Amino acid sequence: MENQQGKASTRAKNKYKAKAYDRIELVVPKGQKAAIQAAADQAGESINAYVGKAVQARMGLEEWPEAQPEE
Repeated sequence: MENQQGKASTRAKNKYKAKAYDRIELVVPKGQKAAIQAAADQAGESINAYVGKAVQARMGLEEWPEAQPEE
């Protein structure tokens, strides 16, 4: 029973993430993932949060703008 609940919960989370977020694959030279992870750890953030903030800074944003509905 618990396993079925776990699967349903995972499906629900994946459905929400697919609706609420876009995915981007980031490719870095071998060994650089560890350097990025170390920098994120030092900042007390996940890699995703760390890279997301770096992208925002590069774009001159303090936070992400509201998403526009797709037509």
